[in-house]
Amino acid sequence: MRRILTIFLCLGAGLLAPVTAFSADTAQHPASEPTVKAVAKVLPAVVNINTERIVRRAIRDPYEDFFNYFFGTAPRRELRHKVQSLGSGFIIDPEGYIVTNEHVVERAEDLKISVTTSDGKTYEARYITGDRESDLALLKIESPRPLPYISLNDPSPNLLGQTALVVGNPLGYGHSVARGILSATNRTLVVGEVEYKNLVQTDAAINPGNSGGPMIDLSGKLIGVASAKMAYTPQGIPTQGIGFAIPASVVAEKVKEFKQHPANLRNSTATAAAFATPSRALLGLTLQDLTPDLCEALGIDPDYGGVLISDVEPGSPAARAGIRRGSVIYRVGRFPVAQTREVENLLQKARRGTEIDLSIGVTFRRAGRTFQQVKTVSLVAR
Repeated sequence: MRRILTIFLCLGAGLLAPVTAFSADTAQHPASEPTVKAVAKVLPAVVNINTERIVRRAIRDPYEDFFNYFFGTAPRRELRHKVQSLGSGFIIDPEGYIVTNEHVVERAEDLKISVTTSDGKTYEARYITGDRESDLALLKIESPRPLPYISLNDPSPNLLGQTALVVGNPLGYGHSVARGILSATNRTLVVGEVEYKNLVQTDAAINPGNSGGPMIDLSGKLIGVASAKMAYTPQGIPTQGIGFAIPASVVAEKVKEFKQHPANLRNSTATAAAFATPSRALLGLTLQDLTPDLCEALGIDPDYGGVLISDVEPGSPAARAGIRRGSVIYRVGRFPVAQTREVENLLQKARRGTEIDLSIGVTFRRAGRTFQQVKTVSLVAR
């Protein structure tokens, strides 16, 4: 017979009542826990996203750069290496459409995107379209069979204090789960020059790689798309347990908009430019901040500032003007620049047909002396 331990507690004025403590055999089985059931329900629709692109870095001597820039006679040497980034996403219908963050697949025209489902199958994904302001993107994979999905038509009510589960690919650890609560709604977050509004806040762990994954409630309904965490306040104070997600209502609205405009494909030049940075969209330039290591490797004098041109799109206004990778932008118009964001901010308001003057060249040291070869190039924004 099962042994039952009976304990008598004193209640009120000396009254005794029996309290029965049951053995562990009668406890709830983990498989019946609401969290386990919710995760099992959505996990087949959650995907890991791996993006890959080739980054090229010139390794010519700056003196050779000068000749190549002005005379086109210096030999070209470069290092190539793969840059990979990891993120999460989830399937939203049986046809294989996937929602993720735009920042997970940014610059997708240069990327190889692969998607891995919870059963270990890997698919090549096609970028459909995206929106930098909402930080949402739509991908598509092809499957001969209908795919499991998380519906956007029946979202969570998003009540303060409700349980929130984040499912995704944190730090490359596939299909992990974090649990917390929904801490707040209608939050605003500023990242760089972009302001994100109407976010929901959670204390569930959101780490690099979680971006784009679903945040769900205990019934498996979508709360939102996990997007960011706050590591420090604007004043530099470290924080814990403050993460943000794009609410399901916004996701559903943007997906409807994406599907209503199927012409917005990133593989067309015009729409690629529409979602690229201003320098890429208007001029065909990919820019990179000049770090001390880069300056040392390229022999560039860091005292003159500037922003490195790491890539030039073939056929773009920059390519037609003879601008080459490895050169440095020192001025946009009459404004000196030392960081990529300064260039992008200056180009932000430019429109198609605008004439833009760039002071481009290279400043380098050789035999203890500083040489500067810079010229102004006028480009017409496309």
